[in-house]
Amino acid sequence: MENNQPLAEKNHLRIRNMVQAAVFLALGLVLPFATGQIPQIGKMLLPMHIPVLLCGMICGGGYGMIVGIICPLLRSVLFGMPAIFPNAVAMAFELGTYGFVSGFLYSRSRWQCVVAVEKCLAAAMIAGRLVWGVVMYILMAVTGSAFTLQLFLAGAFVNAVPGIILQLILIPVCMLALNKAGLVPFRRSSGAERAVN
Repeated sequence: MENNQPLAEKNHLRIRNMVQAAVFLALGLVLPFATGQIPQIGKMLLPMHIPVLLCGMICGGGYGMIVGIICPLLRSVLFGMPAIFPNAVAMAFELGTYGFVSGFLYSRSRWQCVVAVEKCLAAAMIAGRLVWGVVMYILMAVTGSAFTLQLFLAGAFVNAVPGIILQLILIPVCMLALNKAGLVPFRRSSGAERAVN
């Protein structure tokens, strides 16, 4: 029985993460309706990014990456927005990077707390936008179009400032609320405990 207990716990954790990831995927499909399906507002508020970043931190980088890749592609197929090429394809790489980096860094943070959330968010946002820029450059080159530095800066940062601010405020608040509800514990990572002991 004792030997089976760790396996049962792993299975329980895997099932829980799969269910939570499915919820975050559903949120990623539904939240953009809050912007009225208006691309200009969506590009400013970035509603699809929020569940992906949360999924990475709560479920882990692998789940965050999968949800991030699937979400824009599935949304494009189901609702026609974002346009499959180049937007949804580039976003799949971008959001996949967000989900993986946020989860990977958060799971390895010395302290899992609001400060760690903010740091992981910042790193994930930078990494995701760089990946988006590279993918957009390649996709535009394939079609014979130019993707300039000005277009990258406008798409990745200037137009996205409201969404970036929203994420930096809303995601830590969500994590704090989930922590107070006992659903997402803030704790020392095992690596930190080993370092202290």
